[in-house]
Amino acid sequence: MDLTALQGRRVAVGVGGGIAAYKACELVRELQRAGAQVRVAMTEAAQQFVTPLTFQALSGHAVLTNYFDPAQEEGFGHLDFARWAELYVVAPATADLLARMRAGMGGDAVTTSLLAFRGPVLLAPAMNVAMWENRLTQENLAALLSERRFGVVGPGAGSLACGDVGAGRLADVLEIAAAAARRLSDGPLAGKRVLVTAGPTREYLDPVRFLSNPSTGKMGLALAEAARALGAKVTVVLGPVGAVDRTGLEVVDVVSAEDMAREVLARVESADVFIASAAVSDWRPAQVAPQKVKKTERPEVLELVRTPDVLAEASRRVAGRERRPLLVGFAAETERVLEHAREKLLKKGLDAIVANDVTEPGAGFAADTNRVTVLTRDGREQPLQGSKREVARAVLDLLCAKLPSPSGRGTG
Repeated sequence: MDLTALQGRRVAVGVGGGIAAYKACELVRELQRAGAQVRVAMTEAAQQFVTPLTFQALSGHAVLTNYFDPAQEEGFGHLDFARWAELYVVAPATADLLARMRAGMGGDAVTTSLLAFRGPVLLAPAMNVAMWENRLTQENLAALLSERRFGVVGPGAGSLACGDVGAGRLADVLEIAAAAARRLSDGPLAGKRVLVTAGPTREYLDPVRFLSNPSTGKMGLALAEAARALGAKVTVVLGPVGAVDRTGLEVVDVVSAEDMAREVLARVESADVFIASAAVSDWRPAQVAPQKVKKTERPEVLELVRTPDVLAEASRRVAGRERRPLLVGFAAETERVLEHAREKLLKKGLDAIVANDVTEPGAGFAADTNRVTVLTRDGREQPLQGSKREVARAVLDLLCAKLPSPSGRGTG
């Protein structure tokens, strides 16, 4: 049973109020054993069967139980929970919970966070056989499954807790985990290879001084996580940014622009998408001193030479290929933002470019939010703003429509 797609993924588990709620404890453990990060939300009814403390101990995270609790909602807990997750598993999905989900109700921690969740949802129904076979339950489930992002696993058949025999038993925990792995493997980028550059580069003058910029790599890493969430195999060529979460990503550490160019050019031909979001230094010292230069030895003039243009070289490397990767650049500007971005897009032969004004509050280096405009080769412009994670997902959604089809390039 292949659960590798769960490695490093963020899975929310919503626990409904049924006797099968105790099996959700085993599910949390199984998902974690497969490498997933797990957080739990519970309905009030679920708390009558298993305590929140149990799930907190198992998951290592506080459990979302009550959106009227000031402590839980200090940071809009149900919204943060929904934004955090890549997959939402509802287990057990009781008849009552299915009905309220279909109706769009938000009267508890599970249904409220589900309403705010935009990603894939896996339902694991569990109830009495008569309730399962009830026409209304089947209609509610069918209505939910009519949305592409919903899936179902189970229920199993056999002897039920109430003594009846028939369908309605919660699917085996391993079966639910396998279904969760499949849901995370069948996104629009499933089977695609995405190459991302992120962070700054450093161009050393001597062993202790260098030319660089304030990039933290947050936007590039958010793009990498978004691509992974859509099913892609992601490689990040990462400049020096310190400790970051690398789970589920292939990360290649580099320091200088030359390092980054070397690693990108070794991989770009096998990529389906290349997103160049790194803030690469344009210049480096002509000479690097082998020892620290003393103040009294400083040169009157610092001679600089150009560094490799990583994106331009990658574009030239794949130019003319029938199945070349989708090429996406970034333009961090301070004036005439769209004009400069459009020039860069055309000059480097890109399919799209993401432009932003780094002087705007909340849109520059190191911020957790961003405000960008995506420009495409066909002249379209799409403004986006929000957290860097939200912007990254929106950028990837736009790019998915432009990926090559089996017969050639996309038509976006």
